[in-house]
Amino acid sequence: MRISTRRIEKLRWYAAIKDKTITAIVEELIDSLPEVKEPSIK
Repeated sequence: MRISTRRIEKLRWYAAIKDKTITAIVEELIDSLPEVKEPSIK
C-alpha cells in the first residue's frame, strides 16, 4: 500500500491521540465499511 507522507503522519498523530496502534485504527475503519455481497476484485 502506498500512502503520502502527509497522510501517514496524520494517521500516526491520530493513533497517538487515541492511544491505539495504526493497525487498530485501520482495522476499525475496515470493519466500519458496509459488507459487500459479491467481491468485484479478481
